Amino acid sequence: MLFSPFTLPCGSTIPNRIVKSAMSEYLSDHTGRPHKGFDVLYGKWALGGVGLNISGNVMIDKRSREEIRNTVIEDESSLDALSSWATAGQQNGCKLWMQLNHPGRQARDNASTRIVSASDIQLPFLQVVFKKPEPLTEEGIQEIIFRFGNTARIAKKAGFSGVQIHSAHGYLLSQFLSPITNQRTDQWGGSIENRARLLLAVLAEIRKQVGASFPIGVKLNSADFQRGGFTEEDSLRVIDYLSEAGIDLIEVSGGTYESPAMIGNNVKESTRQREAYFSDFIIKARERTTCPLLLTGGFRTKAVMEQALKNNEVDFIGLARPFATIPDLPNQLKNGNLSSLPSEDLTTGVSFLDSIAVLDVYWYADQMKRMAKGLSPDPSLHTMGTFFRNTSANLKSFLWRGSKK
Repeated sequence: MLFSPFTLPCGSTIPNRIVKSAMSEYLSDHTGRPHKGFDVLYGKWALGGVGLNISGNVMIDKRSREEIRNTVIEDESSLDALSSWATAGQQNGCKLWMQLNHPGRQARDNASTRIVSASDIQLPFLQVVFKKPEPLTEEGIQEIIFRFGNTARIAKKAGFSGVQIHSAHGYLLSQFLSPITNQRTDQWGGSIENRARLLLAVLAEIRKQVGASFPIGVKLNSADFQRGGFTEEDSLRVIDYLSEAGIDLIEVSGGTYESPAMIGNNVKESTRQREAYFSDFIIKARERTTCPLLLTGGFRTKAVMEQALKNNEVDFIGLARPFATIPDLPNQLKNGNLSSLPSEDLTTGVSFLDSIAVLDVYWYADQMKRMAKGLSPDPSLHTMGTFFRNTSANLKSFLWRGSKK
């Protein structure tokens, strides 16, 4: 089943069930314009046999960026570069979706001039990097809704075959969903119906601007894994709402910057052994919806991937970091050259940095940069530990990496 096609509710057919989930590439220039290296990198993945490739998070507002090297799409000034990227990334029948995101309070101070959120709740760590956000006004919320739709429209015009709304991992839409970061008392806060209102408004605006036949997906946390935060029951309610609204694909993940379960933190050992980190939740989700489901996080063997599909627990298998070191992973699985994936257990040797699990993002980004230059990945596991061994220099690198300074 892993290499059988699947047709989404909107009518778009994905050639196989393997999805490269989003990873931040940090390849754009300081203006947010995509680099030519995107063509090389995504072309390599397309020729490697992936069915659906989801881009790293594209910012919808240059004033609010997760990092200075994020791609930013506000208008059609980069349309030629985007079209070239879309063409290269859809060779071999691959589908390429653009992930749309607003970081909210997870916008870096050195990359942003406007840091906003549902409420003025600041991240509890690295506050030199992540400043206290300004609560969004009604006007600001409506502007963000439009911006999501506008960027989706441009993606469609450039030739991308779909978009994914990022509503997980503690970014803006996820901040509205969580009672920890959303302490509003207006129509956008309080009950789960109100906290989900922004996500549903974004979906409606995108649908308005791209039409009924263009695929729209959502990345959603199963939970935040924080006391008082977004719960599994909340997530199941949101899945109900999304299903009623006609979403084409729901990707299940989990965690936030404070509790990054999406890369294996806060996961029970028994769950880790079963490989799929959110497998218990996905079964509950399947009972609630007939909407296509994509599960990302923890898959390591072809046998487990096939079994999850056979059991009708999921419709797609999401993999991310393995693609940074094995770009032709689907072809290798199909040809029998690979039956299990390598470990992603990277450490810096600095307990605090490892606990927040952020620095390893750059190790994988460096692998993608190598491929964007036409080079092969260098998957030597010692690379990250050596690079980050000097804690003072490494912390400075993390805090200011990509800045104009």
